[in-house]
Amino acid sequence: MSSVVRRRMVASGRVQGVFFRDSTRREAQRLGVAGTASNLGDGTVEVVAEGEADAVDRLEAFVRGGPGHAEVDRVDVRDEPPEGLRGFTTG
Repeated sequence: MSSVVRRRMVASGRVQGVFFRDSTRREAQRLGVAGTASNLGDGTVEVVAEGEADAVDRLEAFVRGGPGHAEVDRVDVRDEPPEGLRGFTTG
């Protein structure tokens, strides 16, 4: 039996301007994870992911590895109560 989890991840490094958000959105959709990926003013990318625990774990691994030309130095992760998100958007 799997459970729904929600995780907020903030990726630091070379993560803006390298298709990080869109690549994360595509991977989240492939995994069936809902949420958002947004550029923050300090040069980081915030990813909020909600879905089955295994799928969110796989998305977190993707964020930690970074897509394509991204260079992820650090990912700060915080678990949060699920809110019933649907779909995945970038902002």
